[in-house]
Amino acid sequence: MAERGIAVVTGGAKGIGAAVADRLEQDGFVPVVWDIAAPGTAGRRHLACDVSDERSVAEALASTEREHGPVAVLVNNAGLTGPSTTVADTPLAQWQKVQAINLTGTFLCSRAVAAAMLPRGYGRIVNIASLAGKEGTPTLAAYSAAKAGVIALTKAHGKELAGTGILVNAVAPAAIETDLLQQMSAETVATMIAKSPLKRLGTVAELAELVAWLASERCSFSTGAVFDLSGGRATY
Repeated sequence: MAERGIAVVTGGAKGIGAAVADRLEQDGFVPVVWDIAAPGTAGRRHLACDVSDERSVAEALASTEREHGPVAVLVNNAGLTGPSTTVADTPLAQWQKVQAINLTGTFLCSRAVAAAMLPRGYGRIVNIASLAGKEGTPTLAAYSAAKAGVIALTKAHGKELAGTGILVNAVAPAAIETDLLQQMSAETVATMIAKSPLKRLGTVAELAELVAWLASERCSFSTGAVFDLSGGRATY
């Protein structure tokens, strides 16, 4: 299949991000991973990037376009839940770190890449939100608040860019079976599974398939939208 352009996947060294990068490659994109961690997949194009740092994002974008070509797709996947703590027991530093990676990182990457896409009149931005951003997950208030912010950012940014050829959408999955769940308590994970009518976790392949559609030209009449991937758990 002919190459369709560069697809940047933040936090793509492993887990959901790596699965998304693999799936986009199947569609002919050239995935470039921006990740603060060491490369997780041999041979993958990988740039060190701290998505919460404005300069780091600018440098990653400049290097990507200089070395690989114009970015056609951005998947804002980098994130962390932080430990499971009640609001009363959440240290300020923990709260700030979760917001910085999940919400500020999505903002910084979206702002920088959209500015590069605008003169070309085409682009797809896909933000990985969470059902926690809709429901609010007990003991994960910082993560829930950050993902609620990602959902609102998606809606606002999609409206702002409507008519430019750039579409901005989000995916709000319930719990997905990745290493990220190891940051949570077993009780928290069990509660998530119990709430799902399908009584299981989602898979990275299922999430990657939805992202692939949102990142493609086949997605042409959705922007500022949030797509659930919840095993029937979502009620709105």
